[in-house]
Amino acid sequence: MVADQGLLAHQRRALIMEAIRRDGAVRVSELVEQLGVSDMTVRRDLDTLARSGDVEKVHGGAVGLVGHGGNEVGFDTKSGLQQSAKQAIAEAAALLVTPGSVVALGGGTTVHAVATRLVNIPGLTVVTNSLPIAQLLESEGVKSPTSPSVLLTGGAPTPSKVLVGPLADTVIGSLHVDLLILGTHGASTRAGLTTPNLAEAQTNQALIKCANRVAVVADHTKWGITGLSSFARLHELDHFITDAGLPRTERSALAEAVGELVVADDPETAAEHGSM
Repeated sequence: MVADQGLLAHQRRALIMEAIRRDGAVRVSELVEQLGVSDMTVRRDLDTLARSGDVEKVHGGAVGLVGHGGNEVGFDTKSGLQQSAKQAIAEAAALLVTPGSVVALGGGTTVHAVATRLVNIPGLTVVTNSLPIAQLLESEGVKSPTSPSVLLTGGAPTPSKVLVGPLADTVIGSLHVDLLILGTHGASTRAGLTTPNLAEAQTNQALIKCANRVAVVADHTKWGITGLSSFARLHELDHFITDAGLPRTERSALAEAVGELVVADDPETAAEHGSM
């Protein structure tokens, strides 16, 4: 992308869409530098593209949507988004894990942040279909004798580096786990939890069926987003952990639907959760 202050609005937006198709996401700060325009101009362009259904706005930038370019956003692209919220959510989710239990971890960058908090909890067995999580826990196992035992399901990898398909589903279907911690592409009262990947939706359903308790970790930008395929309804969830960016009105609707809503960086709800 070449900076040119003389670009017209439609030219800027075409360049933004080109960058999203190439990289999966863009940041406002980078676009300001690359396009040679103001922060406000970039944000107006992203607003226009979001209204037309070409992109999904997130904190600090935008990501591409499946159906526009046909590409699912990859793990590495997602890992740079909503970092502070993911860390707060991960801290809260780790409080649900008890020593000696069997925990299943789904894919995604927020669940990966949770995994980093589990390495010092003794006696854990972790089942996962996430390649980055398995790699993280295996590398930590070399350093610490308390690191969890890891079972990787097998299957075919997605752009998010999650293993899905018949092999993954068969392995998962034979297991029983105490707690499942799952991420999601989108969540809403109407559609529940959704993903743009049909095979991933089916594997997520297998994970839910094998778990005694289900916890979903999702930052506030996931609320109101609907992917192609639903894999769970909100009433099936024992815990939903998000961050304080979720508006109060949306929290009320979510709290009524799930077993427990935890707002990780909200002092009141975090204190209540920590005392359980």
